[in-house]
Amino acid sequence: MSTTNDQRGATESPHEGRERSNANGILLGKHFRKRWTAFGSTALIVAGLLAGVGFAAPAHAAPNTVVSLTFDDGNADQLTAEATMKNLGLVGTFFITTGWIDQPTYLTTANLQQIAADGNEIGGHTVTHPDLVSLTPAESTRQICNGRVALMNMGFKVTSFAYPFASENPATEALVKGCGFNSARGLGDAASKDPASATLPAADTIPPANPYVTVAPDEVDSTWTLANLENQVTHAQTTTGGWVQLTFHHIAVGTDPTLTITPTLFNQFATWLAQQKAAGTVAVQTVDQVVGGTQQPAVPGPAVPPPPPPGTNMIQNPGLETLVNTIPQCWAAGGYGTNTPAFSIVTPGHTGTNAEQLIVTGWVSGDAKLLPALDLGGCSPTGTPGHSYQLKAWYKSTADTQFEVYYRVGNGFWTYWTASPLVLPAANWTQITWTTPPLPAGASGISWGLNIQANGTITTDDYEMYDNGTSFADIPASYPFYNEITWLAANGITTGFPQPNGTTLFQPLQSISREAMAAFIYRYKGSPAFTAPAASPFTDVPTTDQFYKEITWLASTGITTGYPGPNNTRSFHPLDSVNRDAMAAFLYRLSGSPAVTPTVTFLDVPSTYPFYREISWLAANGITTGWAVPGGAIFQPLQPVHRDATAAFLFRLNAKFPRV
Repeated sequence: MSTTNDQRGATESPHEGRERSNANGILLGKHFRKRWTAFGSTALIVAGLLAGVGFAAPAHAAPNTVVSLTFDDGNADQLTAEATMKNLGLVGTFFITTGWIDQPTYLTTANLQQIAADGNEIGGHTVTHPDLVSLTPAESTRQICNGRVALMNMGFKVTSFAYPFASENPATEALVKGCGFNSARGLGDAASKDPASATLPAADTIPPANPYVTVAPDEVDSTWTLANLENQVTHAQTTTGGWVQLTFHHIAVGTDPTLTITPTLFNQFATWLAQQKAAGTVAVQTVDQVVGGTQQPAVPGPAVPPPPPPGTNMIQNPGLETLVNTIPQCWAAGGYGTNTPAFSIVTPGHTGTNAEQLIVTGWVSGDAKLLPALDLGGCSPTGTPGHSYQLKAWYKSTADTQFEVYYRVGNGFWTYWTASPLVLPAANWTQITWTTPPLPAGASGISWGLNIQANGTITTDDYEMYDNGTSFADIPASYPFYNEITWLAANGITTGFPQPNGTTLFQPLQSISREAMAAFIYRYKGSPAFTAPAASPFTDVPTTDQFYKEITWLASTGITTGYPGPNNTRSFHPLDSVNRDAMAAFLYRLSGSPAVTPTVTFLDVPSTYPFYREISWLAANGITTGWAVPGGAIFQPLQPVHRDATAAFLFRLNAKFPRV
């Protein structure tokens, strides 16, 4: 079972990120533990700290409880909540992941401008939503600072931050402060609906004891009821007072099944909260209004490091030896669908001390995998459009596995790209190697991992990635079949023509010969083990021919039968050009001569044509489209096939029927 581009994922995080998706639906997780024990049952609210805080509540004493409605990630369905709040006279703080702005299912620039115009606050939530603790300090700084700079460049006052996955430590707190934020919100440090949190404080103090890890309950998810939401406020009102921050992600029906509440539930709670506000028992403010302070100057993060020299492993921490809180630095857990993944470090590794073990249980759909952090380039390898990349990793598994690959575009939006063919389970350490197609235009980074798509265990270590670069001096990136030709080269199907000046040419408009076609098909099939016969089956192909093995393999598989000659001999015509009808026959036989109901409508291929079935199969599977002409389309069966068209045929064949 291969993965598709409608990826979703899973994570074990008990806080923000539990079933939490990034921009393209990849759910990213981390080795995570709750922070409840950091506070125990200590009461953090000091009544005297509230004396200087005043709220507009006519005919009532200043309330001792203030509520902040916060929204993470910038999901487009949060507009529903914002409209409700506007109608009720409430405001909130929207923490925005800037790489996702203007992307499908996320808020647009125009949306954010309107949200701010309605009196709401726009806060920072990094550029790509990584686990900051698992990154290098330079990359964490880029994420925090550049996200703020992007929002400030859009004209917003940006003073408040929220940690992705609620992942922070003293080092990240210092980075947030250094990037110019006045506060940063954590999660899971206040009492919530979970009985295990009952001994935690009901709310944060005003001002907060630590403005760079402000206290908040777990994020609101699909298990919360109206009573749960109201209790978060009334519990603070009737005990210590203070600051209650509620965190929402999706306000919708039929989206993320975990971090979603319905518009009806939000409307019910917001209506109740507005009534409490009108009665003077609570105030509703943005985070910035609670914390206060002036906006600090914009602080850009450091530049992304350049890619390493050719021939250098592009993976950071490839042996998983550097750990941060049991997480391999620069790595993250990811996946999609319905399954329960458990990630852990095991010893020994393939080499060194560490390897990563993933156990999947409860599998219904999707996959799970470890992959380089989806960041701005401090951990994820930098990619160059048009280049192909060789990927390597060592694994042991009880289930099939494959490389699953993502790429970054724009200001930090990651999207699913492709996957390698599946490989079988391996009881002992086994290395898997695969070369990607050319990186699409506009892409700037790559992340990939070995997944499993079933209940089982996989252990991985020693990752490698190398830039194969572009292949041919006569194939610029603008060439119509550039992707197809570079894919052909990246997978070892063609080597081109070396030149005296050290360059290599592909000669795309040269007709492909039958012997070269034999070589292409043999390599396309992975150069299978084959012992060429001692005597040639073709009168015009001596055993010393440079492509003797490939041609005789082609004959042994029935992909070619050659041409009959006198006295029951056969010839191959190795230097003849391959015509388009013969190409159709080669690819049809290469694919096992599958059953097909001929339906071809090419004007120049009648049903009586010798290769009618093969050409019909080629068209039915999208491997050829022919040429449009008045009244229909033509195939031009007797036209010789150029080398660039051969690359296109094989590329499309592989896309439809991936090689194994």
